[in-house]
Amino acid sequence: MLKARRCVREMREYHSPLSSPTTDLRLDMNESTTGCSPRVLAKLNSMSAKTLALYPRREPGEKLVADFLGVTAEQVLLTNGADEGIDLLCRAYLDPGSEIIVATPAFAMYEVFAQTEDAKVVRVPCGPEFSFPTQNVLEAISPQTRIIVICNPNNPTGLPVSRSNIMQIIQAAPDAAMLLDEAYFEFYGQTLMEQIGKLPNLFIARTFSKAYGLAGLRLGVMAGDKEQISVLRRMVSPFNVNAFAMECLVEALADREFVSSYVAQVRAGREWLQKQLEQLRFKCWPSQANFVLCRFGETKKAILESLRVRGIALRDRPDCEGCVRITVGKQHEMERLIAELKQVLTNVPSNQQAAR
Repeated sequence: MLKARRCVREMREYHSPLSSPTTDLRLDMNESTTGCSPRVLAKLNSMSAKTLALYPRREPGEKLVADFLGVTAEQVLLTNGADEGIDLLCRAYLDPGSEIIVATPAFAMYEVFAQTEDAKVVRVPCGPEFSFPTQNVLEAISPQTRIIVICNPNNPTGLPVSRSNIMQIIQAAPDAAMLLDEAYFEFYGQTLMEQIGKLPNLFIARTFSKAYGLAGLRLGVMAGDKEQISVLRRMVSPFNVNAFAMECLVEALADREFVSSYVAQVRAGREWLQKQLEQLRFKCWPSQANFVLCRFGETKKAILESLRVRGIALRDRPDCEGCVRITVGKQHEMERLIAELKQVLTNVPSNQQAAR
């Protein structure tokens, strides 16, 4: 009988938490509700049949992104979403039984890709108020540690990790790959990109799915030391990034005004949303991303279901007790959410509201 590898057979199937087709306000996937740049859309509409008939070339895009990031083309690999870059990193550096350190709660795919390689996932819980557990991560480093993951700012908390703490961990594990996931960089504004080429074990992942509004095109970036990126390049398909993404990349990077405007919109909306939620006596954490983590407590299940019926999807986070993650949308969408939430709360028993 044909059998897959044991580690794969023992994995739980990962199901994307995409909303129901009846949902008209998706605030559960950290997507941009504004959409992409009009310049990107115009480029899509002008693509020729010949362009679609040819295999896309990734290298010109890598040179373009490298120039934008201030690194060299040899230090950049374009990927099919940031997910592919993370998968490649796990395939390249994890052996069966080796270890990957992940501070939790975290993005689920780190563990999924590590388990595919039959590696041991060392989960280091965050500290009080989801603070980053620097000392515990340092203590978790062992001779078997091959990858350490830091998402900055973190998903699902939105909390940042200080530069000094990141550098301390990188320097403590020179034989391990340090993956710094900067998927939400644009909303935070701080990076270690200038350390690429200086720290040989540093990898930085970026994505065009959030601030650029291009989640549907699946385009990510993995930056790192050129010798290490060459390792990943050996493993990646030569045509892993599709023609739509490659054709639109120029306009996406060029329209900086659009990205800056969207980021400003998110930051203002994030502050407004948090204040509104706190006025309803819900606890929130000070996010530096395009979402807010909010504790609904014992009312969570009832609120999520009631909002779902009203066409609004929020992300349940069972790994953060009583919490949901809410994508920051446009102002009128946030106002709709708060109005619907107030209506929902009128039907929630008062004893459950007190428990939150």
